[in-house]
Amino acid sequence: MAKLELRNGRIVDPATGRDQVGDILVQGDRIASIGASAGRAGAGNRGEPEVEVIDCMGLIVAPGLIDMHAHLREPGKEEEETILSGARAAVAGGVTSVACYPNTDPAIDNEGAAEFVVLQGKRAGYANVFPVGAVTFNREGKRLSEMAGLARAGAVAFSDADNAIESAEMMRRGLLYAKMFNKVVIAHCLDHTLRGSGVMNQGQVSLRLGLAGIPNAAEDIVIGRDITLAQVTGSRLHIAHLSTAGSVDLLRQAKARGLAVTCEATPHHFTLTDECVASYDSNFKMIPPLRTANDLEALVSGLRDDTIDVIATGHAPHATEEKAVEFAHAPFGVIGIETMLPIAYTELVLKHKLPLAKVIEKMTVNPARILGLFAERGSLEPGKIADIVAFDIAKPRTIDSSRFHSKSRNCPFEGREVLGTAVHVLVGGRVAVKGGAPQPPG
Repeated sequence: MAKLELRNGRIVDPATGRDQVGDILVQGDRIASIGASAGRAGAGNRGEPEVEVIDCMGLIVAPGLIDMHAHLREPGKEEEETILSGARAAVAGGVTSVACYPNTDPAIDNEGAAEFVVLQGKRAGYANVFPVGAVTFNREGKRLSEMAGLARAGAVAFSDADNAIESAEMMRRGLLYAKMFNKVVIAHCLDHTLRGSGVMNQGQVSLRLGLAGIPNAAEDIVIGRDITLAQVTGSRLHIAHLSTAGSVDLLRQAKARGLAVTCEATPHHFTLTDECVASYDSNFKMIPPLRTANDLEALVSGLRDDTIDVIATGHAPHATEEKAVEFAHAPFGVIGIETMLPIAYTELVLKHKLPLAKVIEKMTVNPARILGLFAERGSLEPGKIADIVAFDIAKPRTIDSSRFHSKSRNCPFEGREVLGTAVHVLVGGRVAVKGGAPQPPG
């Protein structure tokens, strides 16, 4: 069985509390041992395969990142992204597992659709790809999807993606059925009647720019409703992409009451504000919209005190020609799977002084636990699947979307200088990225 050793890196594993310089020995698709000089004794003995060594001196070595909120567009919008291009982009960003959302055409609302995603992910040969099944058929909010079949085919969660479930009764039923399969429901919380024709945050900036706004209440009201339904049903609920100070407070209160509610924030929401929209650049148009500096500070506070469990990208690719229109007519959404790691490190660790282990935890062990993947992923414990990232926090680089592996270029961080670039990435023990370059599947 092939052996590989990641040598001399600073190993940071939040699940075990490990933070030390050492080596990780990988045997086959599993982590065999970890610690100082791991795997050196006996290497090359007769009858034993030679150990391939990757020098990680000066790099942070951590569990492979898990992005639990990405849109890979296949089937239906392959000109924007495919499972292959999205999985390759993921490993380039240090992401070894991707939960892809069901807003495809057709939607991932039945067993066959979920099986297709799993199969395409395996064919791609880069990141692990896990489908998120729709709560309702065609994400229309009218009747429940084939949730049993979706779970059987490998769906790790249920969500109607960017369609908020308007009916409280349908949301209640979805939560109850997901509970039967021990799956979490991921809620996109935005009231359609309050959202209206809004294209950015409602406030002083939208008034100045003459653009229709989306009020904070559109998010807060639905979050409050869904937290109540989670309490009534005793089901697990995860709130996608928080953007307001009010939503952070609601989640903080829910957790204080001991409810099984988790949530996430995206790098663009804890880094950028609605002032960016003054350029009328449609790469700053997303849903929920960029909010104010006060909301941004609340998100950082929520990440600091663990009200916010997860950092996820909301990776939403769009073709260049779709975004190259007037701001009001451009589609919502930005990409982020190749920039999550450097933005999280640069903004949260360097700028806001959050502990490195805490930030890594929100991209590894926490999403693994929420999605039911922690038995094999999210940690560097011996015996776990060898999904590993080694990244550089010393060498700065400028974000250049023209060099991305995604098919789309709608990046809100273009030209930003960052630290934290993925250098080496292992997926199931296979070297998926070496020296910063994705390697062809073997």
